Amino acid sequence: MAFSSVHEMVELCKSTGKPLFELILESDLAESGLTRAESEAEMHRLWSVMQATSDGYCGADRSMSGFAGGDAAKVSAAAAQGLLYADGFFAEVMAEALKTAECNACMKRIVAAPTAGSCGVLPAVLLPLWRRGLADEAAIHRALYVAAGFGQVVAARATLAGAEGGCQAEVGAASAMAAAALVDLKGGTAEQCAQAFAMALTNLEGLVCDPVAGLVEIPCVKRNVIGAMNAVSAADMALAGVVGHIPADEVIDAMAEVGSAMSKDLRETGIGGLAGTPTGRAICEIVTMNNEEEED
Repeated sequence: MAFSSVHEMVELCKSTGKPLFELILESDLAESGLTRAESEAEMHRLWSVMQATSDGYCGADRSMSGFAGGDAAKVSAAAAQGLLYADGFFAEVMAEALKTAECNACMKRIVAAPTAGSCGVLPAVLLPLWRRGLADEAAIHRALYVAAGFGQVVAARATLAGAEGGCQAEVGAASAMAAAALVDLKGGTAEQCAQAFAMALTNLEGLVCDPVAGLVEIPCVKRNVIGAMNAVSAADMALAGVVGHIPADEVIDAMAEVGSAMSKDLRETGIGGLAGTPTGRAICEIVTMNNEEEED
């Protein structure tokens, strides 16, 4: 996928009259050398893995540290009892984000979309729609191409790595990709996809990467929920005609600038932010001691 500008994608949609996913797919074929059938088969495989990860979730599973696991089951149970403000689709989005992120922490198979640390965002917004019969697999595949196209622009103009740009580059990018995918699923225009993407990324601009004990658990798992819910909000605003005023490409460039300005302590080093709090340091000591005992 050779696009390095959201504006370029949107304008090409307008000038050719082709759907956004089609342009992104064609660009991918030109770059990868794959046939259309091969590319679509790979997208189907990735979607199948997302489904399998969710279906294979077990609320009793815990990560090696013991600090991740079981929360998706809690949300689902509480929703079923009517205990939450969020219900229906929104409760399912929360639970699905937790499921995939917890599976990642428990060393299970996930799709890095775009990274392992943000793997719960895209499936969280897509799986509930598919299970409710609001989007068939063909539509989901198209939406995934749209998400991938926007993700490629982020990778080209900035970064998708928390070690370079903070969590804004991981959960922020995943949230923005998911927002664009949701707009596409609703039949929104390429411009609306771009607006949703820009607003979602704007909302998470400046988010640091401060994993406690250096693990993709605290606060990473719950941030997937924020990324997913933010994506839904941004998509709905864009579909309603709300605009973010700052173009998507400029938002990406601003994210890159902010990431470069971040202290290295806030870029996946497990030193600053939540990792540097008294409780964060105490958890790190517990994890370190447990690891040393296992090695002995």
